[in-house]
Formats: sequence, C-alpha cells, structure tokens
Amino acid sequence: MKYEPKPIAAAQGVACCDVVNRGAVYDGGTLFYNTLDNRTVALDAATGKEKWVTTLGDINKGETITMAPLVAKGKVFVGNSGGELGVRGWFTALNASDGKIAWRAYSTGPDKDVLIGPRFKPFYEKDRGSDLGIHTWPGEAWKQGGGTSWGWVSYDPALNLVYYGTSNPGPWNAEQRPGDNKYTAGVFARDADTGEAVWFYQMSPHDLWDYDGVNEQVLVDLPINGTTRKTMLRADRDGYLYVMDRTTGEVISADPFVHITSRQGIDLKSGKPIENEAKKPSVGSVVRDVCPAAPGGKDWQPTAYSPRTGYLYIPANNLCMDFEGVEASYIAGTPFVGANVRMYAGPGGNRGEFIAWDPVNRRKAWSIREEFPVWSGVVVTASDVAFYGTMDGWMKAVNARTGEPLWQFKTGSGIIGQPITYRGPDGKQYVAVLSGVGGWSGAIVAGGLDARDGTAALGFVNAMTDLPKATTRGGTLYIFGLP
Repeated sequence: MKYEPKPIAAAQGVACCDVVNRGAVYDGGTLFYNTLDNRTVALDAATGKEKWVTTLGDINKGETITMAPLVAKGKVFVGNSGGELGVRGWFTALNASDGKIAWRAYSTGPDKDVLIGPRFKPFYEKDRGSDLGIHTWPGEAWKQGGGTSWGWVSYDPALNLVYYGTSNPGPWNAEQRPGDNKYTAGVFARDADTGEAVWFYQMSPHDLWDYDGVNEQVLVDLPINGTTRKTMLRADRDGYLYVMDRTTGEVISADPFVHITSRQGIDLKSGKPIENEAKKPSVGSVVRDVCPAAPGGKDWQPTAYSPRTGYLYIPANNLCMDFEGVEASYIAGTPFVGANVRMYAGPGGNRGEFIAWDPVNRRKAWSIREEFPVWSGVVVTASDVAFYGTMDGWMKAVNARTGEPLWQFKTGSGIIGQPITYRGPDGKQYVAVLSGVGGWSGAIVAGGLDARDGTAALGFVNAMTDLPKATTRGGTLYIFGLP
C-alpha cells in the first residue's frame, strides 16, 4: 500500500529551513498528516485511501506546514510555518470526521481574531490588555508579524485545554517592530472545543534573538513545596527550563540548562526576562558571543519525561552566535529576516549535550557531551533506558538514571528524527528511528551548501563546517529489537 500526496513543488522554495515533515498521527483507523503545500490529509489506515483533504494556507504568501498534527476531542490541531517570510501565524482545529474548519486562532491582530474573550486570564500583567495583538506592534506590522505554530501540541483531557507555542516575530531585526509583539514567542492555553484563549505567557517579549516559543509542553503533575501541582515543563529556546502551572500560566521556576549570556534571569514576579543590555542588537553593529544562538538551548527536537526517575531528558545545543541587524523589506513569499548571523560552538567546544534534568530540585542530574547539536528527540522506557540519536549517525542507549552508555549503533546518516518504542505483533518490544540528516542544523549536508559561507542557513553553516566529513545524506528506517 502506498499513498503519494504530491505536494506542489514550488512549496520547497518558501520552506524556511530545509524541507521537513515532523510526523503523522493515528487515531481510530485514520492516519492524519500535513503536507508542505498547506494541506491536511486524512487517510484510511487500512487501505491508504483519502477520507478528506483540507487546504489551510497559501504558498504564495510564504506559508507552509511542517508540524505534526495532534488529534483530541474529535479535532485535528494544525499550525502554519513561515515566520521568516513574514506570514501571519495561526492555529487551526479541523473536525476529524470531515476535515471542516471548526475554529482558527491567529497569533496577531485584534482580540476577535486571536479568539480572546471573557475567559482569557493571563497570570502576568504584561500579557493582559485589549487588542494587544495590534497595539504592541507599530502600524500594521502585525499583518506580517510571524508567530506561526509549527511545533508541538499538548492536550490535557481533565482541563480540556490544548497547549501550543507561537514562533518568532518578523523580522528578526527587532528595531523594525518596537513593542512586545503579542502574541508571538509564547505559549497559549485554549479550550479544545471552541479555541477560546484561557491564558498566554510570553517567554520572549519583543523577541531579540529568534528564540521563538514553539517547543513542546510536557504535562506532568509534580510535588512542588509539599503540594502536587499540575505543571508544564518547557525546555525553551532561550536556554531556561520553565516549570509552569498549566491551569494558570504561572511560572513556578525558570533555570538555565545551558550557557546563557543573552539574559540574566527570569523575574518570577513579573514573568519578564531580565535582558543583558550589553548584548542587545542594533542595526549596523555586530553583537558577539550571544548564547544561546538562534536555535536555542534546545530547538523543536522533543524532550521526554520519565515518571520513574523524575527526570526530563533534554537533547540540547551548545551554540553561540554573532548577530548583526539589517533592514528588511517585506515582499510576500520572500525572506523577511533582517539579520546577519554566524553561529559557533559554545564554551567547551562541544556543540551538543544530552541532559537529564531534575525539575523538582531544579538541577542537572547528569549529562553527556556530544560533538554536534543533539537534534534528535528522546524516548525513555520503563526499564530506565533512554534512546537518542546524533548528527553523525549514532543511535545510542544510556542508563536513564546515571547516563552510563549501554549500546550504540552507527547508522547511514545523521539522525534528526525522533526514536520511538513499540510492542510488535510478536509481543516483542522494538525501538525505531529514521536516519537522514537535514533540517536547519543539517542543511549544509542536505542542501549541499558551501562551508565557506558562514552566513548560509541563517548562520548555522558556520557552526557545522565539519558535518559533511562526519555524515552523508540518507533516508533509512532502522528498527532494533530489545532483549
């Protein structure tokens, strides 16, 4: 059985950071996934036949879809990509039965478009007010303001809330968009049935460094100061591990899990980041040693939490950058960035780290240094084994309690896909992973970019000049049986 969606080839020309797809979801006999040219597809999992196809965006405006959908409460949740092309971000719920749009919430614009009403009660004053999606932008800049939702979606059935992050404002040159630029670079909690916003927290008001906010929300109940609280764990691009109350949006704690120079902390009373004034960018001048770099302490590659160990396992980056703001002009469907960037390894020279983080005691339990950014996701099992992949092609298993190496296997290409574990029809447990380097971090290999141009791939090439010597293009599914 085979199904080919045949996306419009021109969609590749407006895909910001390599041509990627972050996965599909299975629910009740139906397979749901998105295409680069803005379609959400529902297939009969048994036959491969289309049940419905819904077009959600327009590649001529620079919109694409790269995220994996989530299905909950009879709805398919989807967000768009294209913040680097000046699109207007949105998050949409489709009826799983027929593909019709149930609701759509924009990240910028008037409250009626953002689906903000009487239920909206952000924890912090900085996120409160009327029509902030307009008033925190100059003029009509919100119409090209970014805030796309191309990352991960979480759902709490007890609260009936969906959680998702919004990406960077456009352009990267912050001088062109004075203000907090709501509702970009933050996380929304919305009613799954109606889309009505319940709360919002902005990690990066007036985002200076492309820190976005699309990373995953891990929903766990944790003992905090003697009381069990409904929390959300976010290893954010800004380099802080946020422990938040998922009912209210309160930040309980925020601690650095990587080296940070761009900020001096998070003020828990106001919820605001304490920016390092010496590192603020400006047009025409180069700010050096900004850490973490734009891909963050961790980008979209998802973490995993083990209720057995109490640790959150973080595939992290150790990257810094030099940043220069430049003027950007908006033309629909073309890059709208406004920055020259060069990235490089952070302190110690390693560009990645695999971290076990204790969110209750707010500390690193153990970590493993990696030569390249750890751009794969993580899976951790009930037998206390954590699996992850490396960009030079190693699939690794380590003791989830201590970090002790247990096993590794060299695949044919760098791993930027997420390992999964499942039980087969034979009753045996397996671990599977896709090997095939690419994405923003691996663009130098997948796109055949010239290592001499350190600004290529929005500056990531400068940090990855040796990756072509360590791996090649690929595209292979590996399945490993567990004893």
